[in-house]
Amino acid sequence: MSITASQIDIWIQGPSEHQRLEFKEARNQYDFGKLQRYCVALANEGGGLLLLGVSDRPPRRVVGSIAFPDRVSAAEKLYQCLGFRVDIEEVAHPQGRVVVFRCPSRPRGSAYHLDGCYLMRSGEELVPMSEDRLRSIFAEGQPDWVEQTAQDELDPQAVIEQLDVQTFFELLRLPMPTTRDAVLDRLKRERLIDEARDGCFSIRRLGALLLARRLADFAPEIARKAPRVVVYHGPSKVDVKLDQVGTKGYAVGFSGLVDFVMAQLPQSEVVEEALRKSITLVPEIMIRELVANALIHQDLTLRGTSIMVEIHPDRVEISNPGLPLVPVERFIDEYQSRNERLADLMRRLQICEERSSGIDRVVQAAESLQLPAPEFRAGHQRTTVILYGPRPFEKLDRGDRIRACYQHCVLRWVTRDVMTNQSLRQRFHLPDHKSATVSQIIAATIAENLIKPDEKAGSSKRLARYLPAWA
Repeated sequence: MSITASQIDIWIQGPSEHQRLEFKEARNQYDFGKLQRYCVALANEGGGLLLLGVSDRPPRRVVGSIAFPDRVSAAEKLYQCLGFRVDIEEVAHPQGRVVVFRCPSRPRGSAYHLDGCYLMRSGEELVPMSEDRLRSIFAEGQPDWVEQTAQDELDPQAVIEQLDVQTFFELLRLPMPTTRDAVLDRLKRERLIDEARDGCFSIRRLGALLLARRLADFAPEIARKAPRVVVYHGPSKVDVKLDQVGTKGYAVGFSGLVDFVMAQLPQSEVVEEALRKSITLVPEIMIRELVANALIHQDLTLRGTSIMVEIHPDRVEISNPGLPLVPVERFIDEYQSRNERLADLMRRLQICEERSSGIDRVVQAAESLQLPAPEFRAGHQRTTVILYGPRPFEKLDRGDRIRACYQHCVLRWVTRDVMTNQSLRQRFHLPDHKSATVSQIIAATIAENLIKPDEKAGSSKRLARYLPAWA
């Protein structure tokens, strides 16, 4: 279907470019090498359109382009260089000529590259695809990791002995069936086991991960997924006090894992109403939500690595294999599940919620208890969340304050509210006369392009409101 001038007018009125649309001004010419790279990136993202002759920054308008006057020759040259066909159209817009490159989608299970580089778009830039993304593309059409077999040729009793079915039904809040066949039938319906024609059974990896009585009884690709808890004597990772690997499946062992972590946390005593009370470094709600999050969002295809809970005297680090699917600065308001079946079952087993409310709860808990803001990091093939113990405002460094300001602003935004100087003072538990100090924190956070003033609030500094920079 040919593109019309009116269709272009509709596109340029949109708030931004999107996954399948890219604008370039290119009034006189456009670099052919860059054109090849954009065609590869668009194809790798499912196909899309590259328009020359349209300004690429809002407010967008058609400026016209005289680039690539010989469309047939350009299409042939692109095919020779890329190995796939890119159709080129010319639209006679009232404001000038627009050249449209229609890039096809990559084939399922494969990705296009240019001179060995698999490209994708990231904002205004073209970047190499991450290993995580490439792995997921090449695995398309194959069974998901969790659906593959962990053990096979098992008789019915062996399945019951390998999996903690009693706890499974308790978590589902269902009565335990009175017959073994009824138990196996439920596991089959949940696609945790499969039955062969000869009456034997196989356990899927998902069934083993969630319900194993002992993860070590399964093959290394399952056993190595057991969460690991390491306790250190000091702030560094040199002096290890305890190193413990979990034994049970994620669902049947989750409560025990959280209890074990809580028992290892440093404790302090406070006096409330003349009574001494022990408090842990961070509350259980933060540990529970982040451990569940790490279990669900890990990259299960990575080998030689596992969920880690590392406890120091002043902080807790919870990490999982794999880079996040959404940027760390959008953890509070965005959500994308890497392991949908695992997430769905963990939700039904009352361990987590499938929407991103867990991170909201963690940030809310930090605010209500006046703890430093959690720190989210994406490292090399690993995602880490750092929870810090209590620290007075005076001990917070610039990064701590900016991070708390940004997270407070996002948390207010997702609850349909806005951040103000007063709300941030309350977050830091500061008196009114510290408003100038809070204003400095807000200015620093704006300078880092994390938040912005709400233009609807007007120019009054006293009534100023703030939004996340991307809002």
